[in-house]
Amino acid sequence: MAAHIGRGIGLSMAYWLIKSEPDTWSWAQQKKRGPKGEAWSGVRNHQAKLNLMRMTLGDACFFYHSNEGREIVGIAEVVKTAYPDPTAEKGPWVCVDVIAKADLPRPVSLDAIKAEPRLAEMMLVKNSRLSVQPVTPEEWALVCQMGGM
Repeated sequence: MAAHIGRGIGLSMAYWLIKSEPDTWSWAQQKKRGPKGEAWSGVRNHQAKLNLMRMTLGDACFFYHSNEGREIVGIAEVVKTAYPDPTAEKGPWVCVDVIAKADLPRPVSLDAIKAEPRLAEMMLVKNSRLSVQPVTPEEWALVCQMGGM
């Protein structure tokens, strides 16, 4: 099921990981937004901005609680592609809109990801500070399996 959240079967999909501190914006808050979703705003890193600009409708995102928890807790979907970030005072910053799609039955911790040799090249392991990062289809499938999906 998790591999097919987003676009229909047979259509190309990209996978991402988006990070938020739960005391700033939590998975519970994201879920409360329902089908309206929420702008993924406030990104002020150029590499993360470029990743936001690469997102397309229906792309799936792991929702990661950073700092507190340090775990993937849910799956979100991109429902609006990059547009100017209304929270930016100046600069070329963008945001996308995402909606909550599914809880991970078992959150997947950063420690569990680091302990899995097949995830050694995952961006979360290599560059854990990047707030918006790509996830390969193989990494996606393995993390979903680890999370009980």
